[in-house]
Amino acid sequence: MIRKHSITLRGHRTSFSLENPFMDELRAIADERNLPLAALITEIDENRDPTANLSSALRLYVLNWLKAKAQKT
Repeated sequence: MIRKHSITLRGHRTSFSLENPFMDELRAIADERNLPLAALITEIDENRDPTANLSSALRLYVLNWLKAKAQKT
């Protein structure tokens, strides 16, 4: 199920839509990196391709994180 989430990035409210498993993984990544979830999302937003939307950037970040983690094992 896709859920809409709201967050403040650099002082502006924005929203993104993510499936629950992606949101769960983002929370786990933030925990693993000892970051607040908002800080991780801000980092992803600042480094995303300007032509991509935030929801897509978050999904790709999770995918790339999990792929990199799988290659280490």
